[in-house]
Amino acid sequence: MAGAVRFYETGGPEVLRWETVDVGAPGRGEVRIRHEAVGLNFADTYFRSGLYPAALPAGMGVEAAGRIEAVGPDVHGFGVGDRVTYTGSPLGAYSTERVLPAEHLIALPGSIAADTAAAMTMRGLTAAYLLRRIHPLRAGDTVLLHAAAGGVGSIFTQWAKLLGISVIGTVSTEEKAEIAVANGCDHVVIHTREDIAARVRELTDGAGVPVVYDSIGASTYDASLRALSRRGLLVCFGTASGPVPPIDAMRLAVGGSLFVTRPALADYIADPAERAELAGELFAHVTSGRIRIAINQRYELPDAVHAHRELESGRGIGSSVFVV
Repeated sequence: MAGAVRFYETGGPEVLRWETVDVGAPGRGEVRIRHEAVGLNFADTYFRSGLYPAALPAGMGVEAAGRIEAVGPDVHGFGVGDRVTYTGSPLGAYSTERVLPAEHLIALPGSIAADTAAAMTMRGLTAAYLLRRIHPLRAGDTVLLHAAAGGVGSIFTQWAKLLGISVIGTVSTEEKAEIAVANGCDHVVIHTREDIAARVRELTDGAGVPVVYDSIGASTYDASLRALSRRGLLVCFGTASGPVPPIDAMRLAVGGSLFVTRPALADYIADPAERAELAGELFAHVTSGRIRIAINQRYELPDAVHAHRELESGRGIGSSVFVV
């Protein structure tokens, strides 16, 4: 029998349960996958807490990598034994096996290990759309990136350097600052002891940056706006500290005709062709060694409660995965 993490009510990590489940056979357009590694993402806590809606009871997790064990009718492009990775709905990635629609799958090159794929598919595709779709960045631009030593931050910074983009990264500790610099951050702001916006202004001769990438949310929103240059763009792509406050349109005006966007990965990989393009670019960088994926935390699936507690503590560095 297969095992899976499920939750029957929203709340803290303690609502997660490890259960034995009957996977069943894939239906039309579906495949059954045996997972080899599962991604652990901060977005998982949003479903668990109720910030993101989920029909309960529900599985947990949206990212994993493994091999196809069975294929249902009307599945094209994939077969039994194929190595695949995926990210996105429906929930249920925290499992040893599962059935899911084949439309979510991404073929995994033989040069990329399953644990690497599980650690980077969501984070890497997030970095991809942030850098390649949100704003027309050019070599020589300087941007501000919060949580620069995190999973997305580590990939984003390495990729930005390949594009000739300078990165000012924020972190919470000296240890994380060293990691951010090693990944290519040009400047690091330790937000626990420095004024982020003031430091950004100092580093940019008072101009500010054209784009701020903010996955933190509530606690950094004000500083992010103050760090922007005239007609700058704040990209709110996460809410680790809580949702951003309601947008005050007049503040955007007096701050320099600023822009704010709240993108979601799902809308940038919904089109199969665009998803394939972004994934192809990501995989090429990883395969060549131009982007390194650091897996610094590994857990067993039955230890999901502990994993979520550590994830929300903010002590983690780089990417985290469940080994299956």
